[in-house]
Amino acid sequence: MKFTRHARRRMDLYGISQKEVEDAVSNPDKVDIESDRKVAYKIFELRFKGMPLKVIYVEEMGDIVILSAYPLKKSYWRKIL
Repeated sequence: MKFTRHARRRMDLYGISQKEVEDAVSNPDKVDIESDRKVAYKIFELRFKGMPLKVIYVEEMGDIVILSAYPLKKSYWRKIL
């Protein structure tokens, strides 16, 4: 699993660990497909005030590249899950 610079910065900004991103991708609560990108949503009950973590990634030559990761805002998450 590779992380773009943008993804690393978002993870630092929101205090998201690499393990949380890996868990969201490997065991998501929901997955959407937007063209060639996949979007994984995962709820961590004790993190991010109960809001889902959104991870955007692509699969390139058998490798997963994380493009961005951030917790959703309250106004968006009810529409998703």
